[in-house]
Amino acid sequence: MPTATYRLQLQPSFPFSAAAAAVPYLASLGVSHLHLSPVLEAVPGSGHGYDVVDHARVREELGGEDGLRALARTAREHGLGLVVDIVPNHMAMSPRHNRALWEVLRDGPASPYARWFDIDWQALGGQVLLPVLGGPLGEELARLEVDGDVLRYHDHVFPVREGTADLPLPELLDAQWYRPAWWRLARTELNYRRFFSISELIGLRVEDPEVFEATHAKILRLLHEGVIDGLRVDHPDGLADPEGYLTRLNEATGGRWTVVEKILADGEHLPASWPVAGTTGYDALRHVDGVFADPEGYGELVGQYRRFAAPQSDRGGDWDATVRRAAYKVLTHELATEMDRLTRVAGRVCATSAEPALRDRAPWALRTALQELLVRLEVYRPYASGDASLVVTEEAAAEARLAFVLPEEARAVDAVRDLVLGRAGDGPDHDELRTRFAQTASALRAKSVEDTAFYRYVPLLSATEVGGDPGRPAVTAGEFHAYCARVQRDWPATGTVVSTHDTKRSADVRAALTVLTECPRRWADLLTEVTHTGAGVPDGQLAWAAWQTVFGLGEASRERVGRALLKHVREAGLYTSWTEQEPPYEEAVEAFVAAGPCGAPGGRVAAFRAGLEPHIRANVLGMALTQLTMPGVPDVYQGTEGESRTLVDPDNRRAVAFPPADPGEKGALTAAALRLRGRRPEAFGGSATYTPLAAEGPAAAHCLAFARSGAVITAVTRLSLRLAESGGWRGTRLPLPPGRWADVLAPERGFSGHARVEDLFTSAPVALLERVEGPGAG
Repeated sequence: MPTATYRLQLQPSFPFSAAAAAVPYLASLGVSHLHLSPVLEAVPGSGHGYDVVDHARVREELGGEDGLRALARTAREHGLGLVVDIVPNHMAMSPRHNRALWEVLRDGPASPYARWFDIDWQALGGQVLLPVLGGPLGEELARLEVDGDVLRYHDHVFPVREGTADLPLPELLDAQWYRPAWWRLARTELNYRRFFSISELIGLRVEDPEVFEATHAKILRLLHEGVIDGLRVDHPDGLADPEGYLTRLNEATGGRWTVVEKILADGEHLPASWPVAGTTGYDALRHVDGVFADPEGYGELVGQYRRFAAPQSDRGGDWDATVRRAAYKVLTHELATEMDRLTRVAGRVCATSAEPALRDRAPWALRTALQELLVRLEVYRPYASGDASLVVTEEAAAEARLAFVLPEEARAVDAVRDLVLGRAGDGPDHDELRTRFAQTASALRAKSVEDTAFYRYVPLLSATEVGGDPGRPAVTAGEFHAYCARVQRDWPATGTVVSTHDTKRSADVRAALTVLTECPRRWADLLTEVTHTGAGVPDGQLAWAAWQTVFGLGEASRERVGRALLKHVREAGLYTSWTEQEPPYEEAVEAFVAAGPCGAPGGRVAAFRAGLEPHIRANVLGMALTQLTMPGVPDVYQGTEGESRTLVDPDNRRAVAFPPADPGEKGALTAAALRLRGRRPEAFGGSATYTPLAAEGPAAAHCLAFARSGAVITAVTRLSLRLAESGGWRGTRLPLPPGRWADVLAPERGFSGHARVEDLFTSAPVALLERVEGPGAG
């Protein structure tokens, strides 16, 4: 069981041997396990490894199985274990590298591998659509070439069906089990399930026991031979049956420590029946971030943002309206093909049902009902083991009916809801409808919220984080303590994170941005000044986001900021997008970045940040210590033990140095907390306790403190700018549990009784105490 993990992003430039070289440093840091990104064979050159092509082999570019085993031996010699990221939901849609897929494309549904992939063979005349052509077939035909038993198109290679190689090219294409097509057809014609809207990743059917066995044999062998110790499961919401999969996995691993990348909405709990240690920790991230945000100041910041940027309510002005509009857009554009398949399944169920209430439902009515219910889901998906009626609610159904003119037609909503809730019969088609509704829901939530609305609604960029709630980002101290108590009770071995390979901004960038909730008017005034002195502004929302980006980063190159903001505007899709790029707008963005945030006016923002540095420091250190000592198993993302300022990928996947040149104050704090966890595991594990500590005095609300098992105390400063403006601590005290407590960073400093908070925070805005005398002393 890990006490703390350290995430390493493996890639060809950082293979197993490089990870092994970092082991002595990481062991000295105090973690118990290395957390490795996917290790199985992936598309050559992949910088992340989530595009798996062969589950039976450890990736050769990383050093192969010998390299992984050597890393494991080195780790063991230094007292470390290995946790590995696995990807059960999808594989790379790369036939030349994915041998199983190659055989399916060659032999069709008769291939023994056909059951591996989630393909609708009844659509498109039984051909798998391959959206790889740069234009319509007629324009690209001359670039397709038959070479023996393969078909080539630029760097794409496909198998030719036996007995068809000598046919004229148009006839040969018609005779294949696949259809090369213009890439734009993926939006509406695709007939295989994919990862979100990424056509280069094809969905796996791990609900099939044979597919599970084949795709997990290597990982399970490595587990049982002691090479690896635990698992992180990528995107379980994409699976047909997440709980069934996790139950099978738990049985196969013998109950090894496993966490799942499950994004929980605010107020949503992980299903208690899932046999896992918990989540990867985005729910913890939301609470850690939130407790350092000022709720009143955030409300004022939103008002200032609306005055400055003047966004339309459903295009970035109001959070709920922005999410709803984005969801409609995603369903009718990026996920149109998924909606088509879902509608076909619903139509088939209704047409063949013995229930009269389901009959005579037009496809357009079913599609409308499905769409209106999907856009109103406030979580990623309903689960068979839970009460789906709490997710697909009657309130949502009532709103959905308003999309219909005739009440009789609006009853399609009731029919669809009954089917989704399992109230209208049963059978294979009914099961498929419920499954595909849930899978589509998770893809919709990810695309509409994380990949669209987060880039449109930008009053506070630190709030637009995976698992976050920009409509209500601030968390009270009471809410934070309640969350921690619940985690310690129900999921004490869950993961916690504040920075990951998927976070849009590292914790330290978000820590700086969150200070803006304490000075919203000053920030708005500054932006008005610098925007007037800068170059032309493409649009107000982009300007607001761009200035926050450079504020959060501090010093940064024009190239880094420019790349991040180009991704920002394409994801937002308001004026340009990945598939419908508008060069004039993108050029205007580039010019604005160069002349404004990364030009002379940017110096004003840098000076403003410098004046807030003590408060940024308080957030950086406070967030770090809180995550490292709260209930759960903390995961430290590579390079973030010291101060780390990174933006969305690929910026956050850049190589880091081991050991870091200057870990600084945050590095010392991180090492102290991790070593304490390793030295006192009983204070943090499954049998540990979590006790909120309430400060007393005029500034009590600014001290967040808690005790772990009567042996360790964490105390941090929150809303430090507001604290300074109100006159400081003014005699505020923190009643400590009985005993004598030593400062872990400065053991010569001791405390007992009612400690003056000002004394606790003499050298830093945080304190980590360990009991050295009295009950619970080590």
